[in-house]
Amino acid sequence: MIAHFMQSLSTISNGLLTMAIAMMITISLSLSLAIAPAVAALPTKSAIKDARIILRNALPIDNESLRDIQRTLEQMPRQVNLKRWSSLKRDIETINKNLVRNQASVISEAVSDRRDLITAHLTSLTNSLVPLQEAIEIKDRNSIKALSEKALDYVGLIEADLIASFPYEVPAKYAQLPQLKGRALVELVTEKGNAIITVDGYSAPVNAGQFIDLVQKGFYDGLTFTRADENYYLQTGDPEGEIDGYIDPQTGKERNVPMEVLLPDQKVPLYGKTFEEMGLTGTLPVLPFAAFGTVAMAHPADANAGSSQFFIYLFESELTPAGLNLLDGNYTVFGYVTDGKETLDKLRLGDKVLSAKVISGAENLVNATAP
Repeated sequence: MIAHFMQSLSTISNGLLTMAIAMMITISLSLSLAIAPAVAALPTKSAIKDARIILRNALPIDNESLRDIQRTLEQMPRQVNLKRWSSLKRDIETINKNLVRNQASVISEAVSDRRDLITAHLTSLTNSLVPLQEAIEIKDRNSIKALSEKALDYVGLIEADLIASFPYEVPAKYAQLPQLKGRALVELVTEKGNAIITVDGYSAPVNAGQFIDLVQKGFYDGLTFTRADENYYLQTGDPEGEIDGYIDPQTGKERNVPMEVLLPDQKVPLYGKTFEEMGLTGTLPVLPFAAFGTVAMAHPADANAGSSQFFIYLFESELTPAGLNLLDGNYTVFGYVTDGKETLDKLRLGDKVLSAKVISGAENLVNATAP
């Protein structure tokens, strides 16, 4: 059943996803019967649907003390909802002790030219815990979520500070293409408002590099959302005329990027094939289709023919969490909308992208081509 469905999905030209996602919703329960036994049942815990958590988890670091602090802070809003005040008090005390005990080792782990920066971020994190602890003491339910998120912003900065260099090389076959060796922020300005996309080159450097390179060229400025369903997705990047993608002026041909998906237990992404082709349906990628505002590269029947068109995933469902839907591993996710989600709710078919601009991280783009 899965093979039949994915065959129909793969023939959708340039990411026409409405039917695919609608089918995914209506048959998600029956599909679970055809998935390998390890994932046949619905998940026992909720999928992570917060893009900020997904992006923090995707950072290529191996510092367990910071990860412990991160996970504890991420659980605090849920602990508040369950009124676990004693646990919250213990957690914030444990975080403070952890910071005192491990601060010197965290600083020493950073490369020398980042130690002042990481020290400043550690100080900011420590300071941000003071009002959080006070809110826990007085059981201020309304403040704890925002305060824990502010602390997590500093945790994310510290974790990013620890990445000394890009952790791998892409296969030689794709090495000449633009690559984003790190992260970048893109401001998408539309007729209905603005949105910020966090683009993750650590997990998908070639697809992220293609996108950032085209943003730098102004390729998306003035283009419209040519495919859209207000409940499922928005798609743009289709230039005017018969051409479906970006034509490289040096070759006169469409520049394409491959399928590129990173798994949690691997150091380098998988290239060139979909999960369905590799028998990995039901596998959880590092960047899943789990968050409202997931950004992915569109492609025609050939999964290695993505070019300029991308889509923003709008649908969330407890019945189709990460690893149990039919988009994971069959389209390359390269980022998430992390600010301006209200803009996505307003956008419709035919609305225009006024501009797309890299507002940070442009220095991480390599192999950029001339405008």
